[in-house]
Amino acid sequence: MQQREVDVVVIGAGTAGMTAYKTAKKANKRVLLIEADQYGTTCARVGCMPSKLLIAAADTAATVAQSHKFGINVKSMQVDGKAVMQRVRDERDRFVSFVLNDIDSFPAQDKLKGRAKLLDDHTVQVDDHTCITTNSVVLATGSSAFVPKELLDAGDKLVQTDDVFYWQDLPKRIVVVGAGVIGLELGIALQRLGVEVTVLNRGQRIAGISDPKVLSYAQRIVGQTVQLELDTQVTGTELSGDQVIVHYRRQGQAHQVQADFVLSAAGRKPNIANLGLENTSAQLDDKGMPQFDKDTLNITHTPVFFAGDVNALHPLLHEATDDGYQAGLNAAHWPQKPKTIDRRAPLAIVFSEPQILKVGQSYAELESSQIRIGAVDFANQGRSRILLKNAGLLRVYADKQSQRFLGAEMVGPAAEHLAHLLAWSLQMQLTIKQMLAMPFYHPVIEEGLRTALRDAAQNHT
Repeated sequence: MQQREVDVVVIGAGTAGMTAYKTAKKANKRVLLIEADQYGTTCARVGCMPSKLLIAAADTAATVAQSHKFGINVKSMQVDGKAVMQRVRDERDRFVSFVLNDIDSFPAQDKLKGRAKLLDDHTVQVDDHTCITTNSVVLATGSSAFVPKELLDAGDKLVQTDDVFYWQDLPKRIVVVGAGVIGLELGIALQRLGVEVTVLNRGQRIAGISDPKVLSYAQRIVGQTVQLELDTQVTGTELSGDQVIVHYRRQGQAHQVQADFVLSAAGRKPNIANLGLENTSAQLDDKGMPQFDKDTLNITHTPVFFAGDVNALHPLLHEATDDGYQAGLNAAHWPQKPKTIDRRAPLAIVFSEPQILKVGQSYAELESSQIRIGAVDFANQGRSRILLKNAGLLRVYADKQSQRFLGAEMVGPAAEHLAHLLAWSLQMQLTIKQMLAMPFYHPVIEEGLRTALRDAAQNHT
């Protein structure tokens, strides 16, 4: 077995791992980047980018479908599922190639393929061919789709979110289990592309919305697009010819729905199995997750750092990048006291239709008696009506006394853009008055934000 000695081992070559590698290299350390699977980040290969390609096709189809409302009559429209998926795959592969080019630029001696396992705090073995002694370790192994056991009898009719972007064609009918971010994004996009979609969700909450008024609004709008079944319990699946039947219970009654596929969108789980954490000084919970300092990403009592989706803190690309930087920096300077970094304002966007945002503290995280709330319904908002995108509700939260902006939740038009204005305001610690002093052009959807801010300024309850 080959023996190697380095300063930092980075396990996992995704967004967080690549950033950790680059950061440690800039500190002039000997770094080894280990990857067990194919190169290419979750975002580029099966996440952010291919999902937005599918959504872009869905947006185009929806625009054509409602063109008659603008007095523009299109004689016929046909969604070519094979062509849609061909573009998704082609463009996805293009995005992945950029990541691969980046990886190719790393020196060969800094990369190693194989499955890594910690033998102790300072020793990593890769398969049966290499044993590495290291000063510190960054774990950036990402996450993988969680599949409820009730779906396993679906056989080859069971697909995970990662599988969708390898489809050759669109199905006719699909059942989506889970109304979280990816479940809603894919479910709504597929419906708008002509697929008959049923979404089954275990509870009432969809897309992580905690504000009851925003949630109610979102449930109603989403329910107008897809068949949305809330408070359901999937009890099993069975194959019937070339179809799958999904059995579930709702309000004590048994139901079933038949489709070409069942898509598991029930969340993701950290990839911590078989990493050898039990061989280190880490303290593990009953699920095998190590205790770690969320401010420094240092796994307690070890020279190991936890970066990206694997730590289950913020499964977002920009957060994974920040995690990678912080973990790489602290690993490079171990055993110096690990440093904290200034984290960006919390920001989450769901690219459903309409879009959903959460910025800063959510409604559930705030004490309602200590905040003032401003709201705007987009039903009569000028630019939104012009675009026929006038369905939505934005609620902003501010400290009752100081009027400092604290957070917001929204379902509605242009949420991806409003989210950035709100996140920047939060990071700059602006008050409602200071936000209202900013320019708002006319007519734009952002004027809806101004309406909500004015409401918050006047609302003391």
